[in-house]
Amino acid sequence: MTQTKTAPAKGATRSKRTTQEEGALMELFVNSLKDINWAEKQLVKALKKMAKAATTEELEKAFEDHMTQTEGHVERLTQVFESLGKRPTSKKCEAMEGLIKEAEELIEETEEGTEVRDAALIAAAQKVEHYEIASYGTLRTLSATLGLKDAERLLQQTLDEEKETDQLLSEIAEGYVNEAAASE
Repeated sequence: MTQTKTAPAKGATRSKRTTQEEGALMELFVNSLKDINWAEKQLVKALKKMAKAATTEELEKAFEDHMTQTEGHVERLTQVFESLGKRPTSKKCEAMEGLIKEAEELIEETEEGTEVRDAALIAAAQKVEHYEIASYGTLRTLSATLGLKDAERLLQQTLDEEKETDQLLSEIAEGYVNEAAASE
């Protein structure tokens, strides 16, 4: 008979994790950090292209500002690695690679100088933001579970910034871009 693991009832106390389980969770955490580190570095390059492709000055500025902010995210990830006593490294993030490729295709498929292009760019950027929000939320939760207070604080700061960027993109889309695109 096989034994299945069940989650403790709400309010129940958890038993102490074994060193092996904690080691596996730490390995997942570090591998996830490497993944998002690669993703952020690639995003810096993609945001430069997206800013150049934007029609409106407001969207161009939003991409440029987020590019600068993303460079800060990379620096913050370096601090997280250092807080673990590890050298900051990266591993290819297939998800971000796909999201960036999709954004590049949208630029090619839309007419330069149109609001439709801006609507497409916002859609692509929000997909990226949602991926980052999910990634940083998971990393923050893992760091809390592992008792890594410095990492948790740094990751929460980045998570908050990603949510703010997503909100800004929604405001730009809803403020005028989508309506202008519909009338083109």
